Amino acid sequence: MGLTYQSTGQLTTREMFDAKSDNCDYIIALAGNPNTGKSTVFNALTGLRQHTGNWPGKTVQRAEGNYIYKSHRYRLIDLPGTYSLLSNSADEEVARDFICFARPDATIVVLDATCLERNLNLALQVMEITNKVVVCVNLIDEARRKKIQVDAAKLSERLGVPVVSTAARSNEGLPRLIELVSDVASKRVCPKPQPVSYSKDLEEAIARLEPRVRDVIGKDINPRWLTLRLLDGDTRLLQAIENHLNAGRTAPVVHGRRRDYSNGA
Repeated sequence: MGLTYQSTGQLTTREMFDAKSDNCDYIIALAGNPNTGKSTVFNALTGLRQHTGNWPGKTVQRAEGNYIYKSHRYRLIDLPGTYSLLSNSADEEVARDFICFARPDATIVVLDATCLERNLNLALQVMEITNKVVVCVNLIDEARRKKIQVDAAKLSERLGVPVVSTAARSNEGLPRLIELVSDVASKRVCPKPQPVSYSKDLEEAIARLEPRVRDVIGKDINPRWLTLRLLDGDTRLLQAIENHLNAGRTAPVVHGRRRDYSNGA
């Protein structure tokens, strides 16, 4: 039997990101576009229990903090503000790799209530990687001033994940956000994101390739998402997967040879 991702071991996960869970019960990622109030949410949840530095091997700034809810300790990792996870920049790579490889117990995606259409792009990308998502529609106070109404319940129904409206500056909605994050992290709530539907030709290509990807990678990385990235020719993601394999493995190997995805094989 050839070596595969499953037989060579798990991806090195939280240790590589200095996000060990030995002093906390749950690891939570905080993602969002710039200027959505993400930092305000982070500060409101963690208070003074936070510190900053750089991501391992990167010049990208990193912030993390802690909070306690119902006797459980949560470590909140503030990911760089990005508009996508397509690895077009160091910030995008850091955010993508943490969600993909560190596999946080829940990921909060902060959206600006005044421009949901633009912000939802990132939320949908996160939901293609992981189902453990809570959407935080922030700046709801600004939306009200602009006569914009956001139906959080309807949005939750359409997305398939919990959604809460917040105004982090005034603490509005944050208790509910904390409760939903706890429910998802503890698996009391299991979100079921609605899959994004693509063109007929692309869906047919996904259907052909996804089973082969699943055979090699297993289920620790969402095989549909990875299939999409392979079809898009994302070689930087392939390198990231190789870098995160345990025991210095440089690539998944199938039937005694290295698997080459570059041509969709």
